[in-house]
Amino acid sequence: VQLVETGGGRVQPGGSLRLSCKVAQSQFRVEDMGWYRQAPGKQRELVGSFRSGGIIYGDFVKGRFTLSRDNAENTVSLQMNSLKPEDTAVYYCKAEECSYAGCSLAWGQGTQVTVSS
Repeated sequence: VQLVETGGGRVQPGGSLRLSCKVAQSQFRVEDMGWYRQAPGKQRELVGSFRSGGIIYGDFVKGRFTLSRDNAENTVSLQMNSLKPEDTAVYYCKAEECSYAGCSLAWGQGTQVTVSS
């Protein structure tokens, strides 16, 4: 599966950004799309993801981010509000491509989010 990420950039603390991830190419059914992030020197962590029909968020989100999807466009978006400097990271879209043989995990190329005054 090929994932294309858009959005990201630099924003001041308290600002907003919107990330989008589109499935550009897939051979099988794509499920459980979402976003992870990785800051320098830290492990990749969950930001928000569809999972088993619901949505889960990382503990740090605390209502600031909203995950949504457009099934017609095969796109998942992450609206990020009230951004903090500690939200600075590379954000990665992830998806699971599932066939009769099982599911495989795929990642986008990553998009940089920088929150700084």
